[in-house]
Amino acid sequence: MRAHLFRLTLIGAVLASLLPGQAEEATQADVVVYGSTPGGFCAAIGAAREGASVILLEPTQHVGGMNTGGLSFSDSNQMCRGTLMGLFHEWHLRIQQDYESRGIELPYDVRVKDQSEWSYEPHVASRVTLAMLDEAGVRLLTGRYLQSVEKSGPRITRLVTKQGSFKARVFIDGSYEGDLMAAAGVSWRIGREGRGEFGETLAGKQYTKRVMEIDGFDANGQPLPLITHTGDGEPEAGDQTIMTYSFRLSLTKEPANRVEIPQPANYDPARFEVIRRYVRALVEKMGEKRGQKTAEKAVRFDSYKVPNKKYDGNNAIGAQFSLGLVGGNAGWAEADEAGRAAIFEAHKEYTLEFLHFLRTDPVFSAQSRKAQQKWGLCKDEFVDSGHFPPQLYVRESRRLEGLHMISEKDILKEPTKPDAIAISSFPIDSHDCRRIARKDGTVVNEGTIFPVIQKKDVRQGYPYHVPYRSILPKPAECDNLLVPVALSSTHVAMSSLRIEGAWMVIGQSSGIAAALAARSGIAVQDLSYDKLKPRLLAQKQVLELPDDVVPWTPGK
Repeated sequence: MRAHLFRLTLIGAVLASLLPGQAEEATQADVVVYGSTPGGFCAAIGAAREGASVILLEPTQHVGGMNTGGLSFSDSNQMCRGTLMGLFHEWHLRIQQDYESRGIELPYDVRVKDQSEWSYEPHVASRVTLAMLDEAGVRLLTGRYLQSVEKSGPRITRLVTKQGSFKARVFIDGSYEGDLMAAAGVSWRIGREGRGEFGETLAGKQYTKRVMEIDGFDANGQPLPLITHTGDGEPEAGDQTIMTYSFRLSLTKEPANRVEIPQPANYDPARFEVIRRYVRALVEKMGEKRGQKTAEKAVRFDSYKVPNKKYDGNNAIGAQFSLGLVGGNAGWAEADEAGRAAIFEAHKEYTLEFLHFLRTDPVFSAQSRKAQQKWGLCKDEFVDSGHFPPQLYVRESRRLEGLHMISEKDILKEPTKPDAIAISSFPIDSHDCRRIARKDGTVVNEGTIFPVIQKKDVRQGYPYHVPYRSILPKPAECDNLLVPVALSSTHVAMSSLRIEGAWMVIGQSSGIAAALAARSGIAVQDLSYDKLKPRLLAQKQVLELPDDVVPWTPGK
């Protein structure tokens, strides 16, 4: 009998080890947030400040998403900063105070809501983020990669990760990819809508960049590397492509803090033949000097100044070729942990190869190559990952199909909503989605939407309400889940919503709503806006649209 019991105990132990979280008692909280992106960590803090017990689960070891992962130049200079208060304001102010406490004066003041350029070092942003989570009493757990979700009817009862399972009254999906909502069986979409579905002028195919007069095929008629498509497709139709991913690099030319950019592991010059042809075509058309100058603008990355002689290196939206691996994000949303790791490495390898190409390829002038060779990674940033950013810039992934789909008209025509939880105002702005080789001997980048702004002298988007309904799944699908990052929107609308500043204020409001719903024991869809709004205002959210907006002109 004892031997039989021993065998049963042993079997149970084995099952527990094979299915972590299934055979053990779940850790519980009022609110569980999955994903420590800016929307995720602000959701956690917002809920905790409403008195809820909160667990913040991060699948990787990196906390803070892009805010601490290399995006060191706040895009809020293109937004109506007076509407970005609450945790957004507090987070940036505490970064400023961190510098001031060390005797460093920044060239801006967060309390002044103008269009000044705000920037900060990744390690400072990380220090402030972790401190705010700790002070709020949020229990932060890293390495908790989502494996499955258990439900009872429309309610999530358990979230199972690689290291333990978790129960809560209300869950928040703070991931860039909408992983929790997908696992919970909530409706979602990915890709670009056709123009007819929501009547969006910026939907469908977008050809805003100049056509490159080069052949995109090799001698065998096959598309060259870095080409993603060989046909344009129907101009008004949608597709499954999304805007390019890249890294935000922490760079410097300062010898004391500079480390060499690593050599790519498997560099093949042939991978960049399409760029080489483009540069040669420019030189042939314009002459050596003008052609090389034009090439430097068309094949480049953007660099923004950061304190302590550092720079934030970004994919250049206006360039023909840059840090973004166009088409490389295909499959990212639904890939498992190993699949995403492989896509991450592919983007990292491309980044290193592109930088190596700029530094060494004889198609560029000696002067241009020498200038590129001055760049290095920062010795005091991302030490645990070889000074390379640990976060891939996921600009867009899955999007919830919720109670209200934010679309172009909600931004440009009907910005006012009765259930506003935040104000977003970043320009509608999409990076490349496809790179097409045409049979007529040309190549074109497609999908770029250049910033839709109020006026040229102020690069500021149109302010609009983000309604509570846009972060709510349909009640029959899930009634205790909020989705503030992969929220309900079209590709065009996500091209505006996709910015960290917007996700921070939306995330904070979702955390407040989650705490209230958990306290009342009600479905998140049943939470009265009359009860939610006062708590949003108490946490210093701004819900009134500015009255100095330049009217949108159709066809602009």
